[in-house]
Amino acid sequence: MAKPERFFVCQSCGQDFPRWAGQCPACQEWNSLVEEKIRNPKSETLNKSKTLNSNEQKPIKITSVDFKEEARTSTEIGEVDRVLGGGVVAGSVVLVSGEPGIGKSTLMLQIASMLGQKATVLYVSGEESVQQVRLRAQRLGTLGKNLLLFPETNLSSIEEAINNQKPQFVVVDSIQTISRDDLSAAPGSVSQVRECAAYLVRIAKSTHIPIFIVGHVTKEGNIAGPRILEHVVDTVLYFEGEQHKQYRILRVTKNRFGSTNEAGIFEMKESGLEVVANPSQVFLAERPQAVPGSVVTASLEGSRPLLVEIQALSAFTKMPYPQRKVTGVDYNRAVIIIAVLERQLGLKLSDQDIYVNAAGGVKVYEPAIDLPVAVAIASSFKDRAVAGNIVVVGEVGLAGEVRSVSQIELRAKEAEKLGFKKIIVPLGQVKQLAKCGIEVMGAGSVKDALNAVLDYR
Repeated sequence: MAKPERFFVCQSCGQDFPRWAGQCPACQEWNSLVEEKIRNPKSETLNKSKTLNSNEQKPIKITSVDFKEEARTSTEIGEVDRVLGGGVVAGSVVLVSGEPGIGKSTLMLQIASMLGQKATVLYVSGEESVQQVRLRAQRLGTLGKNLLLFPETNLSSIEEAINNQKPQFVVVDSIQTISRDDLSAAPGSVSQVRECAAYLVRIAKSTHIPIFIVGHVTKEGNIAGPRILEHVVDTVLYFEGEQHKQYRILRVTKNRFGSTNEAGIFEMKESGLEVVANPSQVFLAERPQAVPGSVVTASLEGSRPLLVEIQALSAFTKMPYPQRKVTGVDYNRAVIIIAVLERQLGLKLSDQDIYVNAAGGVKVYEPAIDLPVAVAIASSFKDRAVAGNIVVVGEVGLAGEVRSVSQIELRAKEAEKLGFKKIIVPLGQVKQLAKCGIEVMGAGSVKDALNAVLDYR
């Protein structure tokens, strides 16, 4: 009799090994290897779906495939449609991941409610009872007759419900609670998450029913669930933000049916998530005027320009090792910019604690914010305020030169739309903005930019 295969699977990175070890050889995590039974060949508890097993597929020529434009269904939520590439594609599998408590279930309930206005939606709740989901839906105002709740964690029962109810959309919240009977591993383990997700993908492809899968990520990022699923699903959406901030950003990191350079911005309120129509205006609403260390820059969230305030604070310290703290920007690039300011411009920052922050809880990691970070640090160090009607954009090189950035026209138009009078851009891109209604000033180096905004000598 064949024995079931057993492996020791790392619950952090998902790698499996034939024997146990105290430390995972792949990711170096301690006490993360757990014994799991990969497959029980005697178990036949999982339903054999007719749609999955009745017709055998045969190789066909690509030119003979019946093709028509992707039939997308709008979710009626503009920011969600934006990141999905225009709507939900039939038969696609979308993974929505993020930290616990960030608002994934709230977002999915709102999407299910909007889709339920024109089609039947099966909402599989593995974490909450139907009473709890109903209570939250009533608070959010997302009650709908076509929204079917199904509190189940067994994959066989979920497949049976899909075959019986024949919904047009399915939401599984969350994949960490779903389990297969023929796997002895606990729900939420790497084996269960991987196998259940793969089976849901097969159901979606065979029935052409779009399936949304919710996956959790801990604050440390050491749960392997969504990380393992990224190569299985069609689209990966990451919901990010701080629980103590009201703004949330929905980013797409993988999309087989659209661009990965998109992001949706929401505001968390008592009534649920609301689309932020003009995020630039929101992020600049509380900006202080005539305060040293405050600079406005034009960043890109996908194809959308976003004006963000970069703040910097320079404070003298007697400690031998001054602190460098950043929030919302790349730490390594901030350290490089500090070195450029000290070497190329002669600013004595070695005895200064320096703090850099992207206001509003947003995260901007693109190179275009190098120059505004440099200007903000110099502004705080020199105690000279930057004029409130100036926007600064540019990448900084190690020699102190200012390099070109992408989509400069979109950035300038966004600054002009919000009433800014002047924009500092890389010198080589001034000609591209000849037709803009905003005053354009080119900067070939960081020193040129500081001369333009701080009258630096």
